[in-house]
Amino acid sequence: MGRWRGPGGLVVEVIILDDRPLLRVCHHVNGRTYLRGYCATVAELREHGVDLAELVEDGAL
Repeated sequence: MGRWRGPGGLVVEVIILDDRPLLRVCHHVNGRTYLRGYCATVAELREHGVDLAELVEDGAL
């Protein structure tokens, strides 16, 4: 699967949930992880405050 990191601890991951591929949006703050939500499409990422231009691929999975 894939993982991308954004500014301020933002993380977007591709996951499988109930046999469906989804994008999970999380925010890492002070060692804690907060779930922002799940997206079925890349277009939905904007609703969770994700700017695609700021994401960089995280090579370590």
